[in-house]
Amino acid sequence: MKINLLKMMGLSAAVLLNSPVFSMSANEERAATLKNPISLRAQAKKPITGKVMDENNIGIPGVGIKNVTSGKSAQTDSNGQFTIEANAGDVIRFTYIGYDSQQITVGEQNSVNIKLKPSADTKLDDVVVVGYGTLREKEITSAIAKVDSTKFRQSGSRNPLDLLVGKVAGLQISRNSSNPNSGVGIQLRGVTSISGTASPLIIIDGIPGGNLDLLQQDDIESFSVLKDGSGAAIYGTRANAGVILVTTKKGKKGPSRFDYNAYVRTETLVKRPDFMNAEQWRARIASGEYVVPDKGGDFDYFQDLINKNNVSNNHNLAIAGGGDHSNYRVSANYRELQGFAKENGRKEYGVRLSLTQKGLQDKLQAQFNVSTNFNKANLLGGGGWENVLTKNPTESYYNPDGSYAFTRTITNEVARLEQERYGLQQQTSSVDGKLELEVIKDLKIAAFGAVQRNNRIWSEYRDKASQNSVENGDSPNGGYAAKSTELNQNLNFEPTIEYTKTFGKHKISGIGGYSFRYEVNEGFNANNRGYVNDLFEDNNLGSVPVKVNTIGIGSFKNDNTLIAVFARVNYALNDKYFAQAIFRREGSSRFGANNKWANFPAISGGWNITQEDFMKNVTWVNNLKLRAGYGVTGNSGFANYASLVTLSGGGIYLFPTNEYLQTYGPSRNPNPDLRWEKKQETNIGLDFTILNNKLTGSIDVYKRKTKDLLDTYTSPQPPFVTSSIYTNVGTISAKGIELSLSYAAIKNKDFSWNIDFAGSTTKNILDSYSNDEYRRDMKTFGSIGGFGALGDAFRTYEGREVGEFWGKRFAGFSPDGKWTFFNRNNEVVTNAQINTSVFRDQTDLAVIGNAVPKYYLSLSNDFTYKGFDLRVFLRSKLDFDVLNTMAISYGNKNGASTNLLNSAFTKYAEIKDTYMYTDYYLESGSFLKLDEVTLGYTVKLNSKYFRNLRMYVTGQNLVTITGYTGNDPDFIQDTGLGQEINGRSLGIDTRSPYPATRQFLFGVNFGF
Repeated sequence: MKINLLKMMGLSAAVLLNSPVFSMSANEERAATLKNPISLRAQAKKPITGKVMDENNIGIPGVGIKNVTSGKSAQTDSNGQFTIEANAGDVIRFTYIGYDSQQITVGEQNSVNIKLKPSADTKLDDVVVVGYGTLREKEITSAIAKVDSTKFRQSGSRNPLDLLVGKVAGLQISRNSSNPNSGVGIQLRGVTSISGTASPLIIIDGIPGGNLDLLQQDDIESFSVLKDGSGAAIYGTRANAGVILVTTKKGKKGPSRFDYNAYVRTETLVKRPDFMNAEQWRARIASGEYVVPDKGGDFDYFQDLINKNNVSNNHNLAIAGGGDHSNYRVSANYRELQGFAKENGRKEYGVRLSLTQKGLQDKLQAQFNVSTNFNKANLLGGGGWENVLTKNPTESYYNPDGSYAFTRTITNEVARLEQERYGLQQQTSSVDGKLELEVIKDLKIAAFGAVQRNNRIWSEYRDKASQNSVENGDSPNGGYAAKSTELNQNLNFEPTIEYTKTFGKHKISGIGGYSFRYEVNEGFNANNRGYVNDLFEDNNLGSVPVKVNTIGIGSFKNDNTLIAVFARVNYALNDKYFAQAIFRREGSSRFGANNKWANFPAISGGWNITQEDFMKNVTWVNNLKLRAGYGVTGNSGFANYASLVTLSGGGIYLFPTNEYLQTYGPSRNPNPDLRWEKKQETNIGLDFTILNNKLTGSIDVYKRKTKDLLDTYTSPQPPFVTSSIYTNVGTISAKGIELSLSYAAIKNKDFSWNIDFAGSTTKNILDSYSNDEYRRDMKTFGSIGGFGALGDAFRTYEGREVGEFWGKRFAGFSPDGKWTFFNRNNEVVTNAQINTSVFRDQTDLAVIGNAVPKYYLSLSNDFTYKGFDLRVFLRSKLDFDVLNTMAISYGNKNGASTNLLNSAFTKYAEIKDTYMYTDYYLESGSFLKLDEVTLGYTVKLNSKYFRNLRMYVTGQNLVTITGYTGNDPDFIQDTGLGQEINGRSLGIDTRSPYPATRQFLFGVNFGF
């Protein structure tokens, strides 16, 4: 009878029947509250206890609980438990971000359990960090991608941006190895500059130019990537290459939370270049294929450079909590990264503190962040692979008496690791604070200030007995010491005023502000030779006499100032139509006297098509929004004082005063017209959610053109004082398509399967490289290096695509093994007959490939089954070419005396000629990689002390499917025009690759 009565009263399916509790609508709630107020007041208050759970019956911490009748509120603890006072008949509301709110009316019992249902509109109401503020997902009108911690890679980041690899369509993040001291190449929507900054602006908690060395993966809440000009224009001259906003974790209202996250990781070799071993060396000597000496040994010094027992580990402990007026979070991090190579690792210690405090009846809010990180890196190892691979495998690195054997033709890498030291000590610190005051309702003023300081000390010493010291001609058998320091500091100050108002169907918000930034960089370096003992190392540089031919000393200091005013206005009509306008006026001391200031406007709009009447019956479309935007951004990422005449030493001369004095002369031409590079970009996008909220995604089509490219050109003398000038001339453009999809394939009580896909394609063209005053037909990039002085691999002509390999077209070998090629008329000619002119209408060189991948693809499959979770992540780069320089130098046995690839006697056996750059050595670099697999298990903890425990194992770089015969094509640079980035050039496979490794990681997440 009771159950039937409850059904008649509309009991919510979300309430588990520990008590006769039922659910009401908001109108029913008010009616019930007012119907019998006297009897309700007469009842005694009683504590109501219970638990709030999610769809998987796991307790949810931090759920807001409010007694609508009495006005009292509470919150669930770390296990989802709660207690709140209420009378029978009181209405209690439960709210939590990402879930539908629920209301119940209290009955006779004292206990109730609540199960919240995920909201179908959650994603549209998600808060997205944008320039100088936040917007709801539904209000976004530009191309912005948000990646939160649930989507991060789980293989242990060496750099915070490693967490984003393959996660954002159009964002390329590439590594050239697993070296823990190497950086990443970053590029968004293609190349935007030739000589200026080509990487996106990094902003950490509002600090432009934030230092990534301060970030640890467990302290990051989310990334927001501003892809197009309509969103990035608010950052003006630093936003040409896009903007990446990093938001760190903050404390939240609720009980104190302790979170400990840790992992250990080890690396194993995937493959190594296939050079001859001692047995193969002797066999080819015996067969007459190779005429080289047999020194009688059998050595594999490649193995002696490997740190076989490498184990990296990371530990992060965070404490967070808060109340009605304040919250806090403090974390401490220790990380030790051991490289796969010996003497190649680093140790880090870091602390981060965040504090928020409210006052003046919550009208004033103060927020402060403090962070510091200490890094001690060993930079000695990680190289030398080419030397050990090409050394005679029958020759020892040791003399008969056990001492190291040195020869001037090759470095003894084993001895170098023993007899030299090279390290870096770094401290990076940041302090920022923001005060925000609500002056009147809807109007706020704020002031933000930040200081960053990055101090680095490099130390180097080479023993007296080291090869470098023994073979030095200026001070043989004397030790070498060097030390250098660099200090980078910047100061930011940004006051803002913000207004937000909703009236009826209209919502308008705006922010305006002033920005000031000052940067100063300074450094010192010194080195000397001839140290008679190894006791002091680099700590007593003055302990030997100073000689002109052995000492080096230098220092520098430079600075720049940037000032701007900016504004952004957003308008929404009935959550159906959206508009955004941005304007920034910015000045920089780097610009020439005639172009100190620049304007950067942007406009964008959005149309929520599903709000239209004609979409009401289209039930399979849950959300459909069309976006369009246009914006102008700039690039001021070039050297300080580039617009000014600078002086440098011209030598010491005897003056008429009989004194020897230093002379000075101009080393750079002034350019009062030097200005920013300017990018104009149009973006059209479509956001959609269909099939009962199961499939969500976005498509973006963009076109961008960067004008006034900065580069160095030949200048006439006179009127100029030097032969070159840094100026604005060219134009480069890009257009492309990006697609992001997320599909909830299966979701039930025990099992779920979610699929995420990201794909992009870009076409980059150097439109022009000349104007009426300065002319250049083309520019070369990508030094090939190695044997044969082969020059550069890339020629970029006006009107041609970025990344084009220009070289000789292979036509076969002559009967005596000599190279033959096709000329421009497709006639077969000898190498001597090839015309290598720089003029396109004359040269026999042709486009033989392109190093830029045409397609970037990634696919993530996430599974959960009860307490288990599994992620399978695949990545692919398709349709690009790689120049195999190892095959060029070590696949040719003609005249060689070093160790060679085995393929020199098989695949490349026909060659009986000199080293050559030709399409013969170009290969497809396309690949599909099983990049990451993670299996985790979350333990159910029925404890009031412990909140959660998850353990997981991850494998990274597990399988690579490719036809490329060289090194892992994923580690080959795919950003830039061909200039060297982090020691690598676009599309050129190095002759000394850091070994490709497979990583295995065990981690734990523990909350209490």
